[in-house]
Amino acid sequence: PMSPPPIRFLSRSVQYSMAADSLCCFPRKRIHPSSQDPLVGSSQDKASSVKLEDIVNDLTALVKSKNCGPILIRLSWHDAGVFSVGAKPGGCPNAVMRFTDAGEGTFGANAGLPSVAVGLLAPIAEKYVDQEKAISNADLWVLAANVSIEVMGGPAVPTRFGRKDAKSSAESVEGQEGRLPDGDKGLDHLRAIFYPKGFDDKDIVALSGAHSVGSCHGDRSGFEGPWTEDPLRFDNSYFKEMTSKQYAAETTAAGCPQHRHSGTGTIMLESDLALLSDTAFKAHVDTYVQDKEAFFADFVRAWVKLQELGCTDLRETL
Repeated sequence: PMSPPPIRFLSRSVQYSMAADSLCCFPRKRIHPSSQDPLVGSSQDKASSVKLEDIVNDLTALVKSKNCGPILIRLSWHDAGVFSVGAKPGGCPNAVMRFTDAGEGTFGANAGLPSVAVGLLAPIAEKYVDQEKAISNADLWVLAANVSIEVMGGPAVPTRFGRKDAKSSAESVEGQEGRLPDGDKGLDHLRAIFYPKGFDDKDIVALSGAHSVGSCHGDRSGFEGPWTEDPLRFDNSYFKEMTSKQYAAETTAAGCPQHRHSGTGTIMLESDLALLSDTAFKAHVDTYVQDKEAFFADFVRAWVKLQELGCTDLRETL
């Protein structure tokens, strides 16, 4: 599974990471802004002096100083990943986890996201969402994830804008079941979750590759440990380690089944190793082991699709 902010910034030494609770072909704008990026709004708007590069620079500084890239990726994934056209249709990236009285902000799969991830972004949100009115929270979460991916060595991810913020927890979906993947389940479950979102087997494998960063936390997901030996480096190491290591089955203190490599302490979940048990999935794993750029290209395509699920009228500029 892909995979959580306090209301204040924490110690620089603390590393945040993705807890395992399993996250169109348009000309798109890269998150690398330039001095040519258009200003937000018209010359009469209060936000007209804000440029995309201002927000990107602040997000970059946050990710580098707090090592919080993995949890920001997870925040975007879980905000968008509730979308489905299956038995329980609906859902979209609307930053509804800002509200913790009910709804998505209280889902077990989202443990740590409202308290840790949203808190980390709070000063930036106050500046650009509340004061400058330059960007929505939902767009900020998307941009934060994409900045994080690139800061940690991953590909540049194009970002489009125009997502609307939820006004209360009432705009949540009814529950996480059938919408977000579980780490203790296998192939059939992965397909049952991702197919109704419009993803195929290659997309599922590519999105799983985001587990190259982050760690599982027992107090959030019940799973414990990092997937890779460098959980702050976004590359194809998830696939390399998965196929080159031997993992022993174990049960965490929370009673969750997982698999651990004794030499390095890295882990794989049932949903991770499931990618090796099916020829269709395994073919993509093998490709990504050998070709990081192929993984990056497929990941970007699937990730942007995920971040735009349920959205309409998105635009290339703020």
